[in-house]
Amino acid sequence: QVQLVESGGGVVQAGESLRLSCVPSGSYSVINVISWHRQTPGKQRELVASATTSGSTTYADSVKGRFIISRDTAKNIVYLQMTSLKPEDTAIYYCYFDYIRLGKPLVAWGQGTQVTVSS
Repeated sequence: QVQLVESGGGVVQAGESLRLSCVPSGSYSVINVISWHRQTPGKQRELVASATTSGSTTYADSVKGRFIISRDTAKNIVYLQMTSLKPEDTAIYYCYFDYIRLGKPLVAWGQGTQVTVSS
């Protein structure tokens, strides 16, 4: 099984930037999709950005032009570069992998990292 550990969250002021990192451990044969999601209290977890291994990316309308998802294929670290942060970006951010191990499709979630943007 794959375990994911996020880092890079923190408290910033509106307009500042943060870069989140997601480091996987464990074995897998193929990663199909990597993505970042976020959740605030009382709300459903929402997709922020996703990327397929073919290079296709998707972003939530609220973060288009401000966030970029990327992956260091050598280290298998997944990043979420966040710029021009807004108070409404405050949330716990989760990393997600959709992968295949021993021919079986599996998913993995990280434990989350808190991002707080003050106005």
